[in-house]
Amino acid sequence: MIMDKIALALTIVGGINWGLVGLFRFDLVAWLFGGQTATVSRVVYTLVCLAALWCISLLFRTDSITDEDI
Repeated sequence: MIMDKIALALTIVGGINWGLVGLFRFDLVAWLFGGQTATVSRVVYTLVCLAALWCISLLFRTDSITDEDI
């Protein structure tokens, strides 16, 4: 499902960003978009949050992935 792939990609971006914050105190999203309070940064943070919430549903799915889904 395309929504799963988008959510996974955004969650990976968020994970990398948090890793950079934790290891180097460097917020890549804020650096790219003009600070943590910039509107674009806040939109990216919100999208990452929504993607992470969507990914929670992946833990509870029981349907198997077939070649047709890919």
